[in-house]
Amino acid sequence: MIIIVPQIISKRFCAVTIYPFVILKNQQSKNDVVLLNHEYIHLRQQKELLWLFFFLWYGIEYLLRLLYYRNSYLAYRNISFEREAYHHEFDLEYLQNRKFFGFLRFI
Repeated sequence: MIIIVPQIISKRFCAVTIYPFVILKNQQSKNDVVLLNHEYIHLRQQKELLWLFFFLWYGIEYLLRLLYYRNSYLAYRNISFEREAYHHEFDLEYLQNRKFFGFLRFI
């Protein structure tokens, strides 16, 4: 389910996904198929890991990568979930062919 709530999204981001919602910063983002595909990949990841485990893994991996890169943006971009989503965001058929736990290839 897509909802528009600009007040809760940081200036640095266009969208946030918290299963089962894709929260967008503005109405125009509803037409951005690449952004939506990226967020739908996160929905699948969260569904596979039963939401709670996704966010635990995401947080731990972010902290480990932050220690490694000492840069918050690089840490974020190198989280396995983000690497999978960015790598496949232009492939609009990716979710139809994606293997279970596909993010593991990006650790």
